[in-house]
Amino acid sequence: MTPEQRLDLQRRRRQKNWAVLGVLIALVALFFAISTARVLRG
Repeated sequence: MTPEQRLDLQRRRRQKNWAVLGVLIALVALFFAISTARVLRG
């Protein structure tokens, strides 16, 4: 594997990790909003 290929692989892996983090944060925010709405509704 050439250094250029290795750097490209690392860059794509980093982008994928950031995308997964974004999805996880969105799910946490969604669950928090649903829980808050249920508590406030009574």
